[in-house]
Amino acid sequence: MKFNPCIAGKCTEEGTHCMGCGRSHEEIAETKKMVKALVGFAQKMNYDNIEDFSNFIGQSVLKKLQNPS
Repeated sequence: MKFNPCIAGKCTEEGTHCMGCGRSHEEIAETKKMVKALVGFAQKMNYDNIEDFSNFIGQSVLKKLQNPS
């Protein structure tokens, strides 16, 4: 399955999948939940360098997916 990001202004809530991006509403909800948790954590830590935190998270996820242990 290929990931498709949301398309601004084209999202739909009817049925089981969004007509804009094609992802299931369950997948969209879970993704939003993970992002919200990461944002909450960064805010709790009061990071001054949020770009570095975001880049670190993205690189860490990519590394784990490419080299699962």
